[in-house]
Amino acid sequence: MTVEFISVGTEILLGNIVNTNAAYLSEKCAALGLSCYYQCVVGDNEERLAECLQAAVKRSDFVILSGGLGPTQDDLTKETAAQVMGRKLVMDKHSKDRIKKYFDKLGKEIPDNNWKQAMVPEGGIAIDNDNGTAPGIIIEDGNIHVILLPGPPNELIPMFEKDIIPYIRQFVPGTIYSQTVKICGIGESKAESMVRDLIDGQENPTIAPYAKTGEVHLRVTARAENVKEAKKLLKPMVKELKSRFGACIYSTEDDVTLERAVAELLVANKLTVSCAESCTGGMLAARLINVPGISEVFKSGYITYSNKAKRRILGVKKATLEKFGAVSAATASEMAKGVAVLSKADVSVSITGLAGPDGGTEEKPVGLVYIACKVKGNVTVEEFRFTGNRNKIRESSTAAALGLMRRCVLEYYSKVTFGNGTGEQGRK
Repeated sequence: MTVEFISVGTEILLGNIVNTNAAYLSEKCAALGLSCYYQCVVGDNEERLAECLQAAVKRSDFVILSGGLGPTQDDLTKETAAQVMGRKLVMDKHSKDRIKKYFDKLGKEIPDNNWKQAMVPEGGIAIDNDNGTAPGIIIEDGNIHVILLPGPPNELIPMFEKDIIPYIRQFVPGTIYSQTVKICGIGESKAESMVRDLIDGQENPTIAPYAKTGEVHLRVTARAENVKEAKKLLKPMVKELKSRFGACIYSTEDDVTLERAVAELLVANKLTVSCAESCTGGMLAARLINVPGISEVFKSGYITYSNKAKRRILGVKKATLEKFGAVSAATASEMAKGVAVLSKADVSVSITGLAGPDGGTEEKPVGLVYIACKVKGNVTVEEFRFTGNRNKIRESSTAAALGLMRRCVLEYYSKVTFGNGTGEQGRK
């Protein structure tokens, strides 16, 4: 069965807000076993919205519209849907009562235009909104299901989870279940080449690679009668991926980020950590501090952007800077050693590089970054050559530092296999 999304709102077209609803709905509907071939964004214009909806109901089983259910004149989704589906609007007493209770609870008078939100296309199913005044609406016409949802994510998401998912499940045979294998330390092209034979021969389950900054995610998806059977189909494929990529896989859980995996590794081994950053300007420390519980092990972070700061705070030798420059393996090494001495941390990481857009030379181009990691007495320094704009280089450097930190800790404590690749983005 197919699903189509129509996001309503001129503010989306103008770029005033990011359309996160479409991404959320796409992921959830794919997990429900629905195939999506079309998505569209349309402004608050009745004629254009009607054109989009008329096309959608001709080719999709489920059409989900988000936004345009508010009380103002430019909120036209419900009215347009009623027109396209040949329904008149009628007052829904249950929705009217809920709107009254909502405002009574706030101790406010109800603006007259809010009663507009209690109007529902005749024969439609009103869906309670526990986080706002605009109810959701389901309009059924034979095998076509038009679902209207409020635009604010804090209203749309709870409504979809509570009421729309169970509704859709009634009509979709079987289920689709996915598991994500998350990899760091290997670039996208290398990772894809390592699973090309699996992709070429895939049927059920399937593998889809997704590149993130400094990471590669392999989404393994199976279709089956139920989740239990789908998990059985996934198990051999995930096992094969673990065999191929070894310790480059940092998680197979959707909610585990790279920084969380690193933080949990540090906590599990009771290793304290400190950072010394130049071109990333605190990004590494910020990502680590995003993880709840990191206070058990995170000691300090230093932004030593200038040569003077590198010398004065971290003890980088003047001779090192003069001979090799701030962007060099030698400087990265001394930065990591210096912050370890300064903070007495078990693990120290340093980043120094050229984020651009200016300052690059033929010998040291923009994107050249050195990252050092010291675990107890062992120091590892690696060179990276990243591409992209200034922010992309900084983000790539941060992700690479997390990956290097994880690898160095694992290698310190045990012999592990890190896949068959040569590494991430030009590692030397």
